[in-house]
Amino acid sequence: MNAVAISTPTTGINKHADPYQLQSIDRVVAMLEMLSESDVPLSLAEICARMGLHKSTAHRSLIVLERTSLIERTSEGRFRLGLKLYELGNRAVEQIDLRERVQLFFRRLSMEVGETVHLGVLQKTRVVYLDKVEPNRRVCMTSRTGTSNPVYCTSLGKAMLAFLPEEQREDIISKVKFTRLTPKTLCSREALMKSLERVKKRGFAIDDEEIETGVRCVGAPIFDVNRYPIAAVSVSGPTSRITVQSVPGIAEKLMRCLADISRTLGLHDRKKSRYTSPFFHHYSN
Repeated sequence: MNAVAISTPTTGINKHADPYQLQSIDRVVAMLEMLSESDVPLSLAEICARMGLHKSTAHRSLIVLERTSLIERTSEGRFRLGLKLYELGNRAVEQIDLRERVQLFFRRLSMEVGETVHLGVLQKTRVVYLDKVEPNRRVCMTSRTGTSNPVYCTSLGKAMLAFLPEEQREDIISKVKFTRLTPKTLCSREALMKSLERVKKRGFAIDDEEIETGVRCVGAPIFDVNRYPIAAVSVSGPTSRITVQSVPGIAEKLMRCLADISRTLGLHDRKKSRYTSPFFHHYSN
């Protein structure tokens, strides 16, 4: 006898397989979705009540998810999403080929500001450069795609860190090993947190000669439809061209570019965009 095909709106599974196995997959996916919708970690009893499951059944599924780091248990024995999902999400960003989606916008922005434009994503405590567009200038940035830099001293990294959910941000920062690369590098958690507060308030981040003397960068995040910072874009150039006075104008062009990119990702369906923050006429890092 052929196995019964089970299909649910949650998973979209519609293949011939063992019914029990399919039900188990549906169950763990439903658990992940439920935990993602909760603002606080949930107890085993709360999960059972919400899903209508027996304690032993729910516990088996939770153990599997915990063992694979898709969820984690708090010190109070409650359950929440695990950082493995964050890692998988970053991998997904690379696999959907953001580079192809933003290439047109990149080239236009680079022409408008006359500087190098980078696309980057978070990988643990570092920023990986996925793409780069250079202007027709003699002096350009020497960065290469595929390389990475520390998250705490790049405008790309700070732009994404500032808008991450608090628990994810804290987990990343707790693993950062601060190293002074220039006299202006932020070398403490306290200094970084103050910088991130300013980033969140104004909508963009600045690397003010923190990773390389004589280089200044302005960066801002790319949000998905859930306002999660899946990547970031930066404008980089020598401090002789990207001056303190020119930063607000560059940031405005950058944010306008990111608003256009966000529309390709569906963010325009939301009532309010992230890219509406007022620009400072002066900044401090």
